[in-house]
Amino acid sequence: MTIPPPDGSRDRRIEDPTNLWIIHPAGRRLLPWAIARGISANTVSVIGLILGALAAAAYANWTSWPFALLGLIFSTGWLIADGLDGMIARATGTASPLGRTLDGICDHGVFALLYLVLAFSIGTREGWILATAAGVIHAVQSSLYEGERARFHRRCKGIAAAPPAPSRNPLVQLYDFVAGSVDRIAFRFDEGLRRAPDPAALGKAYGDRAAAPMGLMRLLTANARVLAIFLACLAADPRLFFWFELVPLTAVLATGLFWHRNVEIRLLRTVGMASEHPSQSPIQRT
Repeated sequence: MTIPPPDGSRDRRIEDPTNLWIIHPAGRRLLPWAIARGISANTVSVIGLILGALAAAAYANWTSWPFALLGLIFSTGWLIADGLDGMIARATGTASPLGRTLDGICDHGVFALLYLVLAFSIGTREGWILATAAGVIHAVQSSLYEGERARFHRRCKGIAAAPPAPSRNPLVQLYDFVAGSVDRIAFRFDEGLRRAPDPAALGKAYGDRAAAPMGLMRLLTANARVLAIFLACLAADPRLFFWFELVPLTAVLATGLFWHRNVEIRLLRTVGMASEHPSQSPIQRT
């Protein structure tokens, strides 16, 4: 079977190196095989959840390094499945709001299982408090980062933000509300992009400048967390991973968000749109 090339949906400038060299190439190798057998994107999402559950079961015995290594292997399989489901959806034209939500739920579900297992293995009040706090912070970090990443890819093409398609599914509505929170904060730049005489040129300038803060925030990917869990278990103290979530990754998120918003403001000033009212177009000003 012919292995398809990258579909161009991800900008290599902001991708985690493990995605570029391991996770996505593995997914592309599996893509023709999965499509030929009629395996749906949602099925792959569920398979990823199962692999994540197996990783959690292995990490229950993290005091033995072979089990920690097995946890890393299963976690890597989950990351491959997490990339493959999107590849299948795009290749077959079966992407849907429900599939996108299922993918997000499976991702959060895997980490919830990992956190529960690690907290239970520590077995102390401190461990449970750390796991709970890290889990809440992780959910916030991931939601905000995914919004930033989607915004970056869209804007680089000169496309301003558009509200998601309305859904009657309350689960989809809740997910869109949380994931889209930063879109509402960063709406001014999207208004400027929409009214720009040459949106493609502004989008390219934006991509050149915003790639740096987005490159910093790729530390918030699941890949970095999967490796951090493994290293913390090898160091014989899973609490190190929870502190990694709470302190360094929170600092990365705060710095990246501030940097990204600053890039937007500077670009709007450069093109003379920073002080415009959203309803006033460049044509109206002349």
